[in-house]
Amino acid sequence: MSEPLLVLDNITKNYGAVEALRGVSFSIAKGEVIALLGDNGAGKSTLVKIISGGLDASSGTMSFEGRDFRPKSPSEAKAAGIETVYQDLSLCTNVDVVANFFMGRELTRKVMGINVLDEATMEAHVAKAMASAGTRIPSLRTKVEHLSGGQRQAIELNRFVHWGGKLVLLDEPFAALGVEQTKRGLQMIRQVAAQGIGVVIITHIMQQAFQVADRMVVIRQGVVAGDVPTKQTNADAVIGMITGETLTGAGPVAGVGE
Repeated sequence: MSEPLLVLDNITKNYGAVEALRGVSFSIAKGEVIALLGDNGAGKSTLVKIISGGLDASSGTMSFEGRDFRPKSPSEAKAAGIETVYQDLSLCTNVDVVANFFMGRELTRKVMGINVLDEATMEAHVAKAMASAGTRIPSLRTKVEHLSGGQRQAIELNRFVHWGGKLVLLDEPFAALGVEQTKRGLQMIRQVAAQGIGVVIITHIMQQAFQVADRMVVIRQGVVAGDVPTKQTNADAVIGMITGETLTGAGPVAGVGE
């Protein structure tokens, strides 16, 4: 892996007497995919909100691209190149693919001295971005409400990459998708990482984590209970990190290291 993209050092988060995070430290490199795992209430969502500017850490430090990093809002994190993609996404379903792709960044041209949307240029940009990612959508003028969940996620990820994203946080991205859509989504994550973009995927589905992640980072009761390369572990070992129990009879995970 290349040099670290994001480094977390002893991150804590307190809500009064409640310690949601008790000293989380790990890093992610450019082009690396990390599966962030843990039981409900382990602290995963709190950590993601701190990275993405939704919450401020109680203590600890972060660096992004070698510089101190402490975003005060999600918009500040986005400006730095960090995006969070949630299961319900952030697309406007009542407009088409092109409009969603250029939301807030619309291109215009002069017609008789008046600025009008440059629809042709925007559509060409979107077509090129979709083609480079291997995403097929019958018509870029289709309203998002008529697209499948997998196609919507493809739009979200392609948009993020096109606008210079550097780190994407995926929160249960495939929970509502079918088998084939999930397969395509996992392939897209690897394509995104191949462009030097860091990816953190939060999932409760162990098989997905083993299929796509380079490393497993397990959060348990607000601390890192495990940080291990995917090829050097298996499902039983990871479950043991999540639960705090040591499981016997652990065997190799199908598809790992093959």
